[in-house]
Amino acid sequence: MAKLYFRYGAMNSGKSTGLLQVAYNYEERGQRVLLAKPAVDTKGSGEVVSRLGISRDVDFLVQPEDGIRALFAAHAAGDDPEALLEHVEVAPVACLLVDEAQFLTAEQVDGLFRIAVEDGVPVMAYGIRTDFRTRAFPGSARLLEIAHALEELKTICRCGRKALFNMRRIGDKTVFDGDQLAIEGADVWYESLCGSCYLEASGGRLQV
Repeated sequence: MAKLYFRYGAMNSGKSTGLLQVAYNYEERGQRVLLAKPAVDTKGSGEVVSRLGISRDVDFLVQPEDGIRALFAAHAAGDDPEALLEHVEVAPVACLLVDEAQFLTAEQVDGLFRIAVEDGVPVMAYGIRTDFRTRAFPGSARLLEIAHALEELKTICRCGRKALFNMRRIGDKTVFDGDQLAIEGADVWYESLCGSCYLEASGGRLQV
């Protein structure tokens, strides 16, 4: 039976790099993969972007209102105008890879589970567990509840310990309030911290 995998870690733990490596491994063996990510992740627009400087176009973006299983089925079948016009023979999908899965809705994660269990296609979802206030993202919370397999991808804090949390910075200022969703860009960036360094930065507060 195909499974739903959740590979999670703090920022800079190599999630997107790992996803792109998995896609390469499948395709090197002549197998077809589909790449997807939530549309709200505007970093890289329609690409999966690794901090190592490599990137790749996704096959489809997922809007918050989309039924992800139906969206996957359409792309798996090659139901796009270019493929239909060119009469391209479509190979079965060997794996669905999802980047920034924390931004999915709980219902969309349920759809990923059904793709694995009912459609027989392995799904590998990559994302972070919690936001800058240590609160779970809806997609991550549901993945932790129902994924068949969980794998933590590790990175280090500035002090050398294993990083657990993501601290939001705007310029040089550390912030602990604001919307849960703030995509990293020119002004907003994140630092991965261990528990001790996070508590020190937050003035001893864990849920800010």
